Formats: sequence, structure tokens, C-alpha cells
Amino acid sequence: MGKSIVFTVTTDLNHDQRMQRIAGTLAQAGYAVTLVGRQLPTSGILPEKPFRQVRFRCLFRKGPLFYLEYNLRLAFWFLSHRFDIYGVVDADTALAGLLTVTWRRKPLVFDAHELFPEMPEVVHRPGVKGFWAVLEKMAFKRATLAYTVSASLVTYFQTKYHREVHLIRNMPVRQHALALPEEPPYFIYQGALNVGRGLEVTLKALQHVPARLVICGDGPLRKNLETLTQELGIEDKVIFKGNLAPAALTQMTAAAWAGIMQLENQGLSYYYSLANKFFDYVQTGIPQVCVPFPEYQQLNAQHEVALLAPAEVEEVRAALLTLLQDQETYLRLQQNCLRAREEWSWQTEGQRLMHLYAQL
Repeated sequence: MGKSIVFTVTTDLNHDQRMQRIAGTLAQAGYAVTLVGRQLPTSGILPEKPFRQVRFRCLFRKGPLFYLEYNLRLAFWFLSHRFDIYGVVDADTALAGLLTVTWRRKPLVFDAHELFPEMPEVVHRPGVKGFWAVLEKMAFKRATLAYTVSASLVTYFQTKYHREVHLIRNMPVRQHALALPEEPPYFIYQGALNVGRGLEVTLKALQHVPARLVICGDGPLRKNLETLTQELGIEDKVIFKGNLAPAALTQMTAAAWAGIMQLENQGLSYYYSLANKFFDYVQTGIPQVCVPFPEYQQLNAQHEVALLAPAEVEEVRAALLTLLQDQETYLRLQQNCLRAREEWSWQTEGQRLMHLYAQL
């Protein structure tokens, strides 16, 4: 057995596809991998994986008390669980990792999924933003290896912290099946129902569009979004599926007409993002309506797989109608997805990941 690695996240492990891919790839390469996350009241049973999975059930579910409780429990757990490499994912698990590697004298790996101090929930709260900024800085300064999810974030972090930061993008495993779209057609949104995801704009845009919208995910905005569908009179066109297992989500996505990848410019974390769903749509062979932020513009210039539209009602509505009514445009984007998915896959990113860990 190779070196032991632990990764720490505050997510539900069943739905954290990036960490499942990373942990699975390293386990298959011979590392003894443990993935630590949280258990929510809605969390399902964990399926068998080639790595160990541990979940903490916390008294608090959100806010400062949750993060404090989670990191304290994690730090105490580390007292009786030793690892060769400690992998910290984002600033929200950095405190426990930093404390532990300091006295264990072990390598720290920092995986920045987000620019945490620039998250929409944080960016306009100076005290909270400052706290996460300090933790982020400490993690980057202490880490033996650091990587992130987009080229824009690589440039940002390297400029700010004067250190090497690598790129491991959120690409899915290569798919080869192509499902026929369901009739009547539906658009699909994957992801958390959080502030700044363009969901309110998408719902308003759906008015006067002859198609359904399937929302796969959950989060604090769900009740507000359900209320909005009723106010707009489109409740019969919008289906809230909640969180789906990865295999079921892939199947649902493959049968969609197109995907929704909208974000609002509410901080640099979103502006520099490169979301899983962008590649998930491509891998299932469906075009998408995508926000024109830097990463998506660059990728769409390589392979035109999306109609780029800012998070504005009329712009999004026009893009939805084009995908529904302009067969030539739709087929062109669909064929480009099939070509792009050969290149944009975890088979490529996974090799880069293993190369980085081999050097530790």
C-alpha cells in the first residue's frame, strides 16, 4: 500500500463528484485514501468505493458555529488518525488541517475549489471576508502542493501569493452514450440552489418558452424558487428533483434538450469559476446556455458548445428559444459537444493529478 492521504470537505460525499474522482483516481494509483465530509439529515447511504469514507454529523448546519464545530471535530479526530499527506479542500476546512500538519510535520495539499473570500455570501461582509482571507493565505503559504479549478484562478492565486499553483479542472469521466432528448423537451440545471446562480433569471426567462425546466440540486434558495414559479405561473413547467445520485444525474442530463450554466457577477469567485456542470453537459452531448465569463469564453472559442448569454432575462430567453427553434444552430453545437468531450475529460486531468502527487 502506498502513502496514506486524507481529504477534508464540508460537503455531502454522495454529491461531491470532484472529490470522488480525485479520491478514486489516487486510490487506484495505490494510495490509501480517506475522504472526510459531513452527514446531513438528508444524506443517503454511502456506496462502496475504493477509498475510505468518513462523515461527521454536526449539531450546527450553517454559519460560524458550524465551521467552528466541524474544524474542532476534525482536529480532535486527527489526534487518533495519522496520515502521510493532509489534503485540505477550500478555506472552510483549512483550520484543522493547518493545526494538524504543524505538529505532525506532514505535507499539506491545498485544493482551492473556490476563491472563498469572494463568494457571494461573503464578499459584502468585511469581517467574515477578512477571516476567510487569512485562512486562505495561511493555507497557500503552508501548502507543499496547491492546485485549483480554473486558469483564471491559477493566475489570481499565483499573483497574490507568489507561489506555484497547478490546474486540475472539474472534468467528468468520458462518456460515449448519446441519449435522445425527451419529448416534450426540457432544459436542465445541475447544482446547488444558492445565491448568484442565475436561477431567478432563468425562471423568469422560461415564461413564453415552450419547454420545461428540470432543476437537479438543493439548497437554501429552494423555497424561494418554488414560490417564484407560482408567482410567475410556471409551476407546471418546473420540476424540482432535489439531489440525485451521480449515475441518475447523468441519465437525466443526457435526456435533456440543453443545459443551463448561469451565474451572476457577485464576486471574483464566480467570475473566475469553471463549474463542473459546464463539462457535464458537454460529456452527455447537450448544448447549453452559458454565462460569458472568462473561462467559458475561452473554452467556447476552442469548441463552440454553448450559446453565451449574460444573466439577464431577455438574453437568456432568446438563447433558450434559439436552441429550441434553430435546428442548424442546435445540431452544430451538439456535434461540437461530441468532439469536445474526447478532449475535456477526467482521463486527461486524472493523469495530471497523479503526476503532481508522485512528486510529493
